[in-house]
Amino acid sequence: MQKSVHIIGAGISGLSAAVRLANAGLKVHVHEATQQAGGRCRSYFDAATSLTIDNGNHLLLSGNSHAVAYARSIGTEAGLVGPNSAQFPFVDLTTGQRWQLDLGDGRLPLWMFDEARRVPDTGLLDYLALMPLIWATRSKLVGDTIRCEGTLYQRLVQPLLLAALNIDPPEGSAGLAGAVVRETLLAGGQACRPLIARAGLSAVLVEPAIELLKGMGASIQFGHELREFGLSANSVGELRFGEDSISIGSDDAVVMAVPPRPASVLLPGLQTPTRFRAIVNAHFRFDPPKDQPPILGVVGGLVEWLFAFPQRLSITISDADRLMDMPREELAQAIWRDICKAAGIQSELPPWQIVRERRATFEATPEQNALRPGAATDWKNLFLAGDWTDTGLPATIEGSVRSGNRAADLVLARRRA
Repeated sequence: MQKSVHIIGAGISGLSAAVRLANAGLKVHVHEATQQAGGRCRSYFDAATSLTIDNGNHLLLSGNSHAVAYARSIGTEAGLVGPNSAQFPFVDLTTGQRWQLDLGDGRLPLWMFDEARRVPDTGLLDYLALMPLIWATRSKLVGDTIRCEGTLYQRLVQPLLLAALNIDPPEGSAGLAGAVVRETLLAGGQACRPLIARAGLSAVLVEPAIELLKGMGASIQFGHELREFGLSANSVGELRFGEDSISIGSDDAVVMAVPPRPASVLLPGLQTPTRFRAIVNAHFRFDPPKDQPPILGVVGGLVEWLFAFPQRLSITISDADRLMDMPREELAQAIWRDICKAAGIQSELPPWQIVRERRATFEATPEQNALRPGAATDWKNLFLAGDWTDTGLPATIEGSVRSGNRAADLVLARRRA
């Protein structure tokens, strides 16, 4: 008899678990509380700009092996597009200086030895000074591990770690920062080629997964919010959705892939991160200049990363708690001024949309990182997934997919046992 797995939550972590389990021959049932899949990684039509936009600008790297493999498994790897080699153009808004970090396409970080390819006005010793991050423990702060000042820090390390950790780097976990450095800068250009879902996050990472799952016989229910687990001493016996409930057989399993707050409500006593940081994304209906790179790092301004899409310029601002209560029009004007400087354009404010996510990621401090649970639980048939679980990475798409894969692998291991 075909074994069933119930996936609670249709974000990227839940979908990656569902695809992995369906491919393994299990009967998959996905239950999503809202009316759309994707969680914080989705697209929608925005009336203000008359464009389909993403709720957040997510950047992947070619070395994000789990995320790339997930896209491949749903047939959309080609939808992740970027330059042929790992090149990152930057601009400093305070000085007007522009440069390009060229990591090449090799397996070794040989670019550090080439003055023309590394950050201007930096030397090899500056990069070697980052080595303590590689073996930093979880209890260490970035600020206690490396020197958070100087040209290399301002022009590369700070933008990289701010985007990855979503917290001012000196306050962040050195252990998590070290994981980022090991999988990016130290892995050579082959692992660092930037990739974006140019057609939209939903079109590349969400909708194809839903269609694939349906084609394999999976059931997917939207507006189906889990209200309570029916728990015995060591397993889940029932899923209660309010007006209906589902019995869980002794050989069935459940993967809970919801954000930490509802997870702690559904499982009282579950240890989860309790502090979070915001991210601001903004989208402007404006045709990018012909020479505008798809991704531009911005130093010395409010904006941190500028993305060029067809008919649209979009930006990301991390660690954005300070901007949550700023009047929207004022914030849009300030962002647009930075975009004009960065892109070398002159224009009045075009149609725009601002997306402010107050609880975008868990706070990537050592204290909060220590609160992240593993995938296994005290109930033998219940497993956890989500970028807030203990993936070894900050809250990223790669971490989300890894968590889904890990939960799925535990389900399959239990099935084999």
